Amino acid sequence: MPRRRPLHVCVYCSSSTAIDLHHVDAARAVGSALAEAGHTLVWGGATVGLMGEVARATRAAGGRTEGIIPEHLIALEIADTAADDLVITPDMASRKAEMARRADAFIALPGGFGTLEELLEQLTLRLLHQHDKPIVLLDSGGFWQPLVAVFERLYEERFARAESRSAYLVTRQVDEAMAALVAEAATIPGKLL
Repeated sequence: MPRRRPLHVCVYCSSSTAIDLHHVDAARAVGSALAEAGHTLVWGGATVGLMGEVARATRAAGGRTEGIIPEHLIALEIADTAADDLVITPDMASRKAEMARRADAFIALPGGFGTLEELLEQLTLRLLHQHDKPIVLLDSGGFWQPLVAVFERLYEERFARAESRSAYLVTRQVDEAMAALVAEAATIPGKLL
């Protein structure tokens, strides 16, 4: 049986340090799981909030991290100089584009407006057939349930097609998220060694 190549997994998540600890635990678990599976973390390049937690956990478990941070946020988000590869971009648009370019798949952990914007952009691009990369919402503590309810309202009121549900997966556990990424990535041409 062919061996699957490791993925570059882009994790979108919060830079807030004021969030509940169960979200921190989920971020750490994602980082550890990425490293244990041999995947590379692609993230926003910061040391604060869930962003810092997922990166530190990835490296602590022996994984590779590739951080992308815009120049104007280096001081605010505190650039992670321990990253295996730290790219400084001129602006947010360049940051998002570089993260997406490097990614084979996306995981959305809980986050604020920036996380929502990044997630919805990738979901929209997938629905428009601009990419076929897996998108997983890790529903830590039921965080994503209100957004999923909005999605269901879109289908109910025919603002979106019900088949759009196949463009994303919602999981509650980290192991389910990892399995979903790998299973879906296996259907994409070029993901085998």
